[in-house]
Amino acid sequence: MRSANPALKGSTFDKFRGMSFSKKMTLSGTVNKTFILLLILMASAIFTWYQYNLGNPVSHLILIGLIGGLVTALIVAFVPKTAPLLAPLYAALEGLAVGGISANFEAQFNGITLQAVALTFGTLFALLLAYMFRIIKVTQNFRLIVFSATMGIMLVYLTSFILSFFGMSVPYLHSTGPIGIGISLFIVVIAALNLVLDFDFIEYGADRGAPKYMEWYGAFGLMVTLVWLYFEILHLLAKLRRN
Repeated sequence: MRSANPALKGSTFDKFRGMSFSKKMTLSGTVNKTFILLLILMASAIFTWYQYNLGNPVSHLILIGLIGGLVTALIVAFVPKTAPLLAPLYAALEGLAVGGISANFEAQFNGITLQAVALTFGTLFALLLAYMFRIIKVTQNFRLIVFSATMGIMLVYLTSFILSFFGMSVPYLHSTGPIGIGISLFIVVIAALNLVLDFDFIEYGADRGAPKYMEWYGAFGLMVTLVWLYFEILHLLAKLRRN
């Protein structure tokens, strides 16, 4: 579940080059909007978590969050101008899923949610520092490798979803053995590297004076990656606990 940053970088921003805008995209503006989306997601997640702990069914909330979040994300990805309106809606919907799924994992493995949150934000800040100090440099090959790996992972997940209707699954994808844990670790690494693409995307847009609504779009892309990374870390930790 990501926006196609490598493709958009060469098209969405280039058409604004040389044009004048009274309000332009800035790094600080994108950071502020990312913080707003995080607050919305957290509030929605806390609501579902609370319902779960009260013993109320939350499966419908998780389903609404997953399907609604996916549809909203696809609209924003293809129509960036809708980001100011739909990015907050995406955060609210995805929060329903995050809260319900997290509560379910927490009921099975005490403390796993806090560990996943800490690792997610720890990864975010570590990679942000690495990007700021140019320890990690975003080259065209870097973009191609990460983007290709991401699309490959999405294809595997789609295949697994289709096979589930026939009572089958992709070998080792959900295994708790060494190969299964290795696969999850690889997916976590790719999800984390997508954060670097998001940083580069935001910086690129701010440097070229993209329109103000692209702040919401950049924040949305970062939020999509963070949610994906969180779920993958949660899945990896669960495998390690089971193992």
